[in-house]
Amino acid sequence: MLARRSLLLAAVFASLIAAYSCQRTSTKKVVGVVPKGTNHIFWQTVHAGALAAADEFDLEVIWNAPQLEVDASRQIAIVENLIARRVDGIVLAPVEEDALVGVVERAVSEGIPVSIFDSGIKTDKIISYVATNNYDAGVMAARRMGTILGGKGKIGVIGFMPGSASTMDREAGFNDTIAKEFPLIQNLGVRFPMADRARALAEAENIMTANPDLAGLFADNESSTDGTVRAVKQRGAVGKVKIVGFDASKELVDELKAGSIDSIVIQDPFKMGYESTKAVALHLRGEEPTREIDSGSYLVLRENVDTPEMQARLFPDIAKWLRR
Repeated sequence: MLARRSLLLAAVFASLIAAYSCQRTSTKKVVGVVPKGTNHIFWQTVHAGALAAADEFDLEVIWNAPQLEVDASRQIAIVENLIARRVDGIVLAPVEEDALVGVVERAVSEGIPVSIFDSGIKTDKIISYVATNNYDAGVMAARRMGTILGGKGKIGVIGFMPGSASTMDREAGFNDTIAKEFPLIQNLGVRFPMADRARALAEAENIMTANPDLAGLFADNESSTDGTVRAVKQRGAVGKVKIVGFDASKELVDELKAGSIDSIVIQDPFKMGYESTKAVALHLRGEEPTREIDSGSYLVLRENVDTPEMQARLFPDIAKWLRR
């Protein structure tokens, strides 16, 4: 009997501790952070930045994303689930600028503030937009391409997907600048591998097959850059076909150092994750977050890749946040 009473008291005590712990956890505001995907180092760095802001502003982060970066319907379902859970705020990188409008406006109508990062959306019912100035980043890539080709030759663009605001802006900046500043360069247009490395490889192969005199390729995201490098290497065209890439990984930086890639335009995904999550935190405090923040873009070359400035942007210490 005494043993049973002791067990009962222990169970009650454990329940009280659990209830107290839940109560303590529930005092934190909960923010859902929804990137386009999770596989690339870019998104992992965004995650670290979001966690850094959450730590500073005492938030709890729910991190969730589609398996495929082109899956707008899955991203909509994730946001709908966050609305149903009554989170305190949502931080979102929209897969598609039109498709996510409805669910974002629904969240706002239910009192959940939404901060957008990385890629734009066609609604003004948001509290903040944190992203690279992607048009200017495309201009940067075009000027590098024009310089290394001496202002002439055939080029192609390995893009991402139609409807993705960030990469469409990069493509517009690149194409406009090539047309205006390098009229002797023939631009063969954009191919869309839909965030698939194998398709990016195939598209680059197709352009090279159809144009044996191809001089350059601009790949405007990480997976497209990876596929493009593989295609050029398989063709034995390293040095003949110049590559200007976008977004970096350790593997792509190694290819840059080896000479397979001429240059890479990089962003600051840690800042994106931090500032977009901070915007929600400030809003929840009753403060006014900055409406638009340019998180910056930088051109990485073999000459500057090992500088402390570029190393800090290429390889920020994300492990200390992700392992928590």
